[in-house]
Amino acid sequence: MRNSEKGDISHSTRDVFGVNLHDFMMKEQNDTSYELASEFGISLGDVKKLKKHLNRS
Repeated sequence: MRNSEKGDISHSTRDVFGVNLHDFMMKEQNDTSYELASEFGISLGDVKKLKKHLNRS
């Protein structure tokens, strides 16, 4: 079976957009979207997508 670096990364982490969802959920309760974006180094659009993803789970 073929093994690639991309496959190893996708199976080794459970992060979305490179953000640990457990950290995001804890900080989401206290921080604004702008603070979350700057804290995790992602865009405001990605913050909105993460919040939508968490609400679906």
